Amino acid sequence: MRTLLLRGMLAGVLAGLLYAVFAYLFGEPAVDGAIAFEDQLAAAAGEVPGEELVSRGVQSTLGLGVAALLYGAAVGGIFALAYAFLAGRVIRFGPRGTAATLALLAFLVVIVVPFLKYPANPPASSIDDTIGQRTSLYVVMVVLSVLLAVGAGALREQLLGRLGGWNATLVAAAAYIVLVGVVMVLLPTIDETPADFPAVVFYQFRLASLGGHVVLWTALGLIFGALVDTHARRAAATA
Repeated sequence: MRTLLLRGMLAGVLAGLLYAVFAYLFGEPAVDGAIAFEDQLAAAAGEVPGEELVSRGVQSTLGLGVAALLYGAAVGGIFALAYAFLAGRVIRFGPRGTAATLALLAFLVVIVVPFLKYPANPPASSIDDTIGQRTSLYVVMVVLSVLLAVGAGALREQLLGRLGGWNATLVAAAAYIVLVGVVMVLLPTIDETPADFPAVVFYQFRLASLGGHVVLWTALGLIFGALVDTHARRAAATA
């Protein structure tokens, strides 16, 4: 387990590095656009800009890189633990196929579904006083999505004997989609974006945010699968 965890963290760090490069190239321009809009509002209101504790240059390079690497390492470690639990029990492919399947499912459940309800917003597009509420609601959405996915997986296992793999998967997926839809309807909607906020900046930021996660989870699944598969082949050759 320790070796698997280390491989997961290594894969996560490499995936985080790719994520940082993508975010710098495609996400930072949108952040700069949002900050420019915020500065315009402050200038129109006659407010004096506050002193920057950390410059934008440091934030968009070193700060982004460190955050991405730490995030990647944490996600990679959790991914390795999930792989150890699901491989051979729920997902019955080889190491590469299992890692790729798990990465796809995790991306959909942890990123895409919460994103549909509470998508990422650039600076100056939301009210600062509601950041705690928005963060809490997003975390609730992530947790409920994961719990419903686990329940759907358990339902699939129970239906396998009666319906077969394909039909059991369809029923479990349908149950997950319906329950997630109910959760999205019940949770409050947050719409605080100013009417004059630049639409291009808004959607560029959201696309960059989602695209960065595509890069992260794709790289994590492929790199981790390659590491585990290589180790398995070497162990088999030694045996």
